[in-house]
Amino acid sequence: MEMISLNIENLKMFCLVVDEGSISQAARLSYVSQPAVTRQIHQLENYYGTLLFDRSEGKLTVTETGRLLYPFAKEIVNDFNRSKEVIKQITGESNASLRVGASLTIGEYLLPSLLGSFKKQAPEIKVTLTIKNTPSVLEDLENDVIDLALVEGMVENKNLIVEKFADDELVLIYPRDHPWRGRTEINIEELANERMIWRESISGTRLIVEKALRDYGVLDSIESYMEIGSTQAIKSTVEAGLGISILPRLTVARELEQGFLYEIKMTEVEIKRNLWLVKKPQRFRRIGVASFVEFIQK
Repeated sequence: MEMISLNIENLKMFCLVVDEGSISQAARLSYVSQPAVTRQIHQLENYYGTLLFDRSEGKLTVTETGRLLYPFAKEIVNDFNRSKEVIKQITGESNASLRVGASLTIGEYLLPSLLGSFKKQAPEIKVTLTIKNTPSVLEDLENDVIDLALVEGMVENKNLIVEKFADDELVLIYPRDHPWRGRTEINIEELANERMIWRESISGTRLIVEKALRDYGVLDSIESYMEIGSTQAIKSTVEAGLGISILPRLTVARELEQGFLYEIKMTEVEIKRNLWLVKKPQRFRRIGVASFVEFIQK
């Protein structure tokens, strides 16, 4: 009896055909002919002694056994790819790299200095940063486009590991020539007399601020004077004396320091939000990723 061996390339191709839903598309993406793809699938079917795809009615559908095999095949292929990486790291042939995805506020205001310090400590690690909104960053993480996500929004996905790495306070800011100058704090009720400059309604920051003001019973009495889609533009609008706003300290630290904007405390009111480090559960940790996680947790 002829021994049929299991080939990792066949498993890769099987996963690709399932993902794409067609042999022709899998062939196009792999730069091989359609018969070559069919041959690899046949080899796998011979190995397992069962059909993995149903080709009746001119349409390709995955059989019950194919569906059962898929998660195992995916895992084997992922482990195989990671095994190559791990061996390369040990033999010193690997170029350690780190792909970070960050939500807008973290990516624009926190990460540049953070990555700067990290690079000083580990200059050999090649770092790439992409900045998108929280849902898009998490989607990139799911699809292995990035290694780690740093986000300020809520993470609903139960398959991801979520750890708090910092928190950020939301502060009430006002312009230079405002009557609040010289006072140390105000009552939250006083917001009703002010023109509030808001982020757009889907913004994570906006949702946190609204919830806090609703909890303190003042949201409905506040005049919503203007909605602006960028934090930078809100800061300029407040600086120009058109109103007040509540923004993450991260985003206004420089302006407060330089005296372009002023902050005032609200008596017995503190609005904070958590910043999250999100990763996928994995058995092998790449060197660049492990170093950065360690650095950020310090």
